[in-house]
Amino acid sequence: MADMPARLAEIVDEFAAAPRDLVLEMLLEYADVIPPLPDGAAHEGMEQVPECQTAFFLRARVTPEGTVETLFDCPPEAPTTRAFAGILAEGLAGASAEEVLAVPDDLYQRMGLAQAISPLRVRGGTAILGRLKRQVREQLD
Repeated sequence: MADMPARLAEIVDEFAAAPRDLVLEMLLEYADVIPPLPDGAAHEGMEQVPECQTAFFLRARVTPEGTVETLFDCPPEAPTTRAFAGILAEGLAGASAEEVLAVPDDLYQRMGLAQAISPLRVRGGTAILGRLKRQVREQLD
């Protein structure tokens, strides 16, 4: 069984060790990590995540080399949701499909975010991860 990608594990540990009052600040730093969609790329082939309170789209593509490329689109006025995606974008960069599937479903709880943000937001982040993993699984089958 693969472990989750090393970079993502580092991010989880950083958050878990951080003082509660800094967690939100740390989280929001990841809101700027997601690159904008490539020019002219609409939401073609992207899946909307209805659990998010904002219009959030994602796509996971398993490359011929077996690594996973992620594509996220989320409006700037939803910084928390963007930050969830930013953490995944950075933490999963260059990860193999097996590593992505090994990411624990309670990732955001492990980071200690349940104490810092609303349950509704944590659920949105969890849904993003779940759909990403499902897309990867479907491409492996």
